[in-house]
Amino acid sequence: MDSLRVTARRLGLAALLLLAACRAAAPVAEPAPAAAVPLWEIENPVRPLPVPPLGVPVEFSELPFKVTPEKVRLGRWLFFDTRLSADGTVSCASCHRPENAFSEPTPVSTGVGGRTGRRKAMPILNVAFPITPSYFWDGRAGSLQEQAKGPMASRVEMDMSHERVTAAISRIPGYRRYFREAFGDDPVDVERIAEAIAAYESTLLSGNSAYDRYEAGDDGALDERQRQGRDLFFGKARCNACHLGYNLSDSRFHNLGVGYRPPAPGSDPRAGFRDLGRYEVTRREEDTGAFKTPTLRDCRKHPPFMHDGSIATLREVVLHYDRGGTPNPWLGEEMKPLHLSAREADALVAFLEALDGQGYQDAPPGSFPR
Repeated sequence: MDSLRVTARRLGLAALLLLAACRAAAPVAEPAPAAAVPLWEIENPVRPLPVPPLGVPVEFSELPFKVTPEKVRLGRWLFFDTRLSADGTVSCASCHRPENAFSEPTPVSTGVGGRTGRRKAMPILNVAFPITPSYFWDGRAGSLQEQAKGPMASRVEMDMSHERVTAAISRIPGYRRYFREAFGDDPVDVERIAEAIAAYESTLLSGNSAYDRYEAGDDGALDERQRQGRDLFFGKARCNACHLGYNLSDSRFHNLGVGYRPPAPGSDPRAGFRDLGRYEVTRREEDTGAFKTPTLRDCRKHPPFMHDGSIATLREVVLHYDRGGTPNPWLGEEMKPLHLSAREADALVAFLEALDGQGYQDAPPGSFPR
């Protein structure tokens, strides 16, 4: 009996040793590899919403649409994505260029096939926070989302219907996840595309300029000539009659006589304008030749100036106002000769150059969802 117990114990020990040897020899299962993060996501990560720069007291929560970091990331891709255009060559950024303070260095915009329009792209700094919600030079859009949709369907700009834009983005599998993160589910439509673009545009804030720092109490932020220009801007030159508020725009429409050429005697006086501006939207006589007041933030970075790019330099802009504009039957009552000296004109230009700000700087993504 004792010999049987010893034999059993020996067999048990042998079995355990055999099992341990089998386990040691068995291949170790490798953990499943993590899904590779696409390059486009690495290059365009989710970032916190920006802190508004000095001089721009805005709140994203006050906007009529929700702004989230995920929606801004999606909108950034869409803003720079040329696949929103008919021939794959034009994006929002083709006309609203980061290096030109989200305007452009040309007199008018160029769209698909080299087609040119009548107007220069307006700068879109602090664009989500106007005094009154009207967009484009003629105010034909009543919201930032509507403004984003306009160029898509324009034959001169992107030459796509809203249905085709929706189809084009829907066909890109890589975008689905980001629409879900931004909106809670996958569906793609032009309203969501426009809202995402608007969310990105709302983060293009310009502030902390030398002017902002001076107004905040830094007396050394402006030099003597710039301070003289500031005093003229808010005084003798009356620039702040229209360029007011932190974005230096009243969001209203004014006839400055820009682009007016007196027509032949006996002709309709409106024929003197190649572009009738706000009148084309409202058909109100008083809106003839009137265009929206643009922001002056970073204005130095996007000559030529005015809605048609017809004035080459900031000094020439100042001299246009100094003359009281170009006479025409609808010239704004606020347009009066200023009688500036050459030194005063130079000081005004120096002040305008002190409006270069920080907060909006960006560059196109290196890659896009596929």
